[in-house]
Amino acid sequence: MATRPKEYAAGLAIVQAAARLTEAVRLDWSDGQGVSRMQKQDQSPVTVADFGVQALVCRLLSESFPQDTIVAEEDSRPLREAPNLASLALVTRFVSLQMGTVSGDMVCGWIDQGMGTPKERFWVLDPIDGTKGFLRNEQYAIALALVEQGEVQWGFLACPLLSHGDGIGTILVARHGGGAESLSLDGAPMGSAHVSEIADPTQARIVESVESAHTNHDLSHQVRTALGITKEPLRMDSQAKYAAVARGEADIYLRLPSSMSYRENIWDHAAGWLLVKEAGGKVTDIYGRPLDWTQGRRLEANSGVVATNGLLHDSVLSTLTALFPAESS
Repeated sequence: MATRPKEYAAGLAIVQAAARLTEAVRLDWSDGQGVSRMQKQDQSPVTVADFGVQALVCRLLSESFPQDTIVAEEDSRPLREAPNLASLALVTRFVSLQMGTVSGDMVCGWIDQGMGTPKERFWVLDPIDGTKGFLRNEQYAIALALVEQGEVQWGFLACPLLSHGDGIGTILVARHGGGAESLSLDGAPMGSAHVSEIADPTQARIVESVESAHTNHDLSHQVRTALGITKEPLRMDSQAKYAAVARGEADIYLRLPSSMSYRENIWDHAAGWLLVKEAGGKVTDIYGRPLDWTQGRRLEANSGVVATNGLLHDSVLSTLTALFPAESS
């Protein structure tokens, strides 16, 4: 990464600002203030930090790249409802700590900038990937990526609770064709990220979601048994799982669909996909197909996700072939 284009500087500064906001919310919560949370239509939780980060990131992206579309997870409709106006006030307070005094209407408008439709060039954002982990004071990530002409060009993954050699808090940045690097939350370089060199499946370690709703744990156990893996899986929330593979702390990440009709959201994978790829690994769906970023807000052409150090990929896919039905033609 000898060059430092505008996307690098802006993306890094933006996820750093977002991490400051999430940690301010988390520390406020730890001091007994409590985190305001709501349930979305799919019954997943959303917090003031999710909304605050989306508002902040969308505003900063629009300042740096006013012509770019933003595709993000949240929208402001829940905050505008009367029962949630107190939550909107909290979101506004935390965004103001980063941006100066702003209004609730401004915050809602910035959040809704993330409702864009994917185009030839767009940013994709998961403001807090792993909200349940965030609520447990465990792993979560701010995931930001730039997609151009169907290819993920930049990936920024801020993991405020992910440890590194000298402490806690890690940012990983990947550039298409330019490798992957690790930094501290304040931006201090910590070297390149590289996947492991384990080629024997029996020596491998799987990382998977904490939440069973996010992957099929029973099938994951069957994969471990078939491959002869005896190590207990590493379980963590968010795209920090991609970081674990990219840093060689795990060798296989499985996101196995509990329903064959389910399709993944692009914001749950774009940054992490590029990170593992540029760290020397491989990422496909469960049938070995490359992830297709041209299908809108979901990975409509793919089923599940398999990320490995590359050396183990064929073994994992061969094992999955026996567990999943063949694709219909």
